[in-house]
Amino acid sequence: MLVKTYGAAVRGIDAIIITVEVAVDRGFQYCIVGLPDTAVKESQERVRLALLHSGHELPRHNVVINLSPADVRKEGAAYDLPIAVAVLAGADKIKAPELDRYMIMGELSLDGSVLPIRGALPMAIAARAAGFKGMIVPKANATEAAVVNNLDVYGVETLAEVIDFVSGAVRLEPVVVNTREEFARAAGSFDLDFSEVKGQENVKRAFEVACAGGHNILLVGPPGSGKSMMAKRLPSIMPPLTLAEALETTKIHSVAGRLKRGSRLMTQRPFRSPHHTISPVALVGGGNNPMPGEISLAHNGILFLDEFPEFSRSVLEVMRQPLEDRVISVSRARYRVEYPAGFMLVASMNPCPCGYYNHPTRECTCAPGQVGKYLGRISGPLLDRIDLQVEILPVDIDELSARPTGESSGQIRERVVRARAVQTARFADEPDVHCNAQMNSRLMARWCALSADCAAILKKAMLKFDMSARAYDRILKVARTIADLDGSESIEMRHISEAVGYRNLDKGNWGKIAAK
Repeated sequence: MLVKTYGAAVRGIDAIIITVEVAVDRGFQYCIVGLPDTAVKESQERVRLALLHSGHELPRHNVVINLSPADVRKEGAAYDLPIAVAVLAGADKIKAPELDRYMIMGELSLDGSVLPIRGALPMAIAARAAGFKGMIVPKANATEAAVVNNLDVYGVETLAEVIDFVSGAVRLEPVVVNTREEFARAAGSFDLDFSEVKGQENVKRAFEVACAGGHNILLVGPPGSGKSMMAKRLPSIMPPLTLAEALETTKIHSVAGRLKRGSRLMTQRPFRSPHHTISPVALVGGGNNPMPGEISLAHNGILFLDEFPEFSRSVLEVMRQPLEDRVISVSRARYRVEYPAGFMLVASMNPCPCGYYNHPTRECTCAPGQVGKYLGRISGPLLDRIDLQVEILPVDIDELSARPTGESSGQIRERVVRARAVQTARFADEPDVHCNAQMNSRLMARWCALSADCAAILKKAMLKFDMSARAYDRILKVARTIADLDGSESIEMRHISEAVGYRNLDKGNWGKIAAK
């Protein structure tokens, strides 16, 4: 007897429908075909013992299992559950007339319990698009999959529970998640706030500009000046995620298996801070079983690279393309996947190996040439892609001992949200552009036009600091963001001057500027 059940395979951050065809006839062979990996091939013993503990036996017949389409590699143990149910139905041990109306996914333990899987959310999206009535998943993944509306999601704990449900012996209640209500309730809660930061008003302003326009930012300063402390507070002033962004972000983390059990929709922008010993593959994604890397896990959020020059050159250079294209393609001999990479890069570094170059009170102990060599670990093309390069100095002892009196994250966030609203209206007809940092040459020509006085100031700065053409574009984009924060329709001289001020750590002249 031939029976079909349905599952899904994840490719990139999307899912493909997989048909599990099971034929049971005379013989004694158990065979799985359809490009399965080792984990799928090993399902025989898991299925056999799980059925035994659920009151059933693996049929003592010829069992052929085909996972279609055959040219898509099937990976992992999540096909255990649809295989077990299809084998019972194929052997006529159960009657399941509506089996083809459900997608079924789950890993089986030897005692018949159903274990969590990765990628439940993109699978649920694929199930709804394919017209399935419902989806059966492990209970730990039910709330994640139930984010998708117009699809009945059933969370199960045991194989026996699934068998009773598909045969009509018991009735399960679908999991219901009020996505909009939970999203609105949790979107604005943060543990860290900028009101706790003493001093550093220029750095706070730079962060506000960076968040308002989606610009990359680099902090250069001595140890203990507050670089990491302030960077960790950046999510509190970022614009809230839209529902579409939250869904896309949750999909990526679901595929990577980074969601906690019982997780629903991600309501806060991700903040990823990998260690400087990270490998290029871990950063960009890929591997034998392709997974999103830190770049993609930071999509719609922040990628914070502390101790920037300590990252290996090969790791830093792989970021050049995704910083421009906001997407990363991973190509290997056996596969090619594409992951989104629309992140805001925030980096911090010491000015020199000892950390005290240009310090107001402490002397730098580095040998001649060491400062330039240390900064040389970051290539010029990569530094060009960082819009704001800000020097940060230690807080004065008087400020440090005073009570914090700065603005709260909520106040700064209000201005950021207003500026982003202006950009959303501006780029309403541009589906791939959402903020000023993403403008192309055509949009810059329209929205970043300069008066003669502004153009003269910018030209003078370009010649003085020997900046590149890419740095020119970055200055214009930052100036446009500053004008948006200022509520100005045109870019004025003060906007250009402030934007240029955020470039005076440019690699070619930083040592000369800092020495003055």
